[in-house]
Amino acid sequence: MPHKITLTGSATGPLREYDRYVAFDMREKGSPSAPKGLKKSTFISYTVFVARKAFNKTGLTKKSIMHEKILIQGEPTLDIPIDECPGEVGVICFQITVLPNKNDKEKNESEAKKEPKQEASASSEAPQNTDSKQQEEEQAAVSQPVANEKKKEAEIVQPKMKENPVQEEKATPQKKSMPNQPKGTQDLLSFDDIIVPEEFLKTRPNPEKTQKVIDFVKRTGRLDEPLTIEKGSNILKDGYRRYIVAKTVKMDKVPVVYEYQK
Repeated sequence: MPHKITLTGSATGPLREYDRYVAFDMREKGSPSAPKGLKKSTFISYTVFVARKAFNKTGLTKKSIMHEKILIQGEPTLDIPIDECPGEVGVICFQITVLPNKNDKEKNESEAKKEPKQEASASSEAPQNTDSKQQEEEQAAVSQPVANEKKKEAEIVQPKMKENPVQEEKATPQKKSMPNQPKGTQDLLSFDDIIVPEEFLKTRPNPEKTQKVIDFVKRTGRLDEPLTIEKGSNILKDGYRRYIVAKTVKMDKVPVVYEYQK
């Protein structure tokens, strides 16, 4: 029988799209302890291949797959080109499932517990004595004029109080967030829009240092530093090694910091 494999977790790298399937990387941590006399197990990186039709049914996107917890069931394979399978083991996915968020699950359970309590309290308040009803009607008749006067005063003051929150909301600026990006990132630029000068193309970055950056991307799903790009022309000014890494792992967008023309 073929060997079955099950993975749980989130994608550790960007989603890569092909003709009839998509691929992304995942990591699995080994057991914290091993039998006496044996070495501890280490991290294993996987590249998961999912049919495009099955992936679309999950509702996942390029951004959400980095944050949603998913369950993968399939079989391992080694018959995949190296440039398409940066992970140590390839996995042909037969079933992909998005696991529910823990916070949403707890919220649903708490709401389900509240409903029976509300029904019980409503049924206990239903039976009332005739005498108590008469007393309430008498009190309501006395307090009604007073309540009407208070209501009019509240309507006069209320419009002034409503204006303040609107002004406060307008004064609060919205900050642009860059989740899961290296420190100093100013923008995300399409990889195909970057122009590489001829002097960079003639050089060859150190293979060992390049491999360290590739390992970092596989582990964290992002580059260690942004690329320096000239504002307006999109010419690469610094970070050619990280450009090579982004090309190797097939990133659609890369973090950049702008350098303005003098």
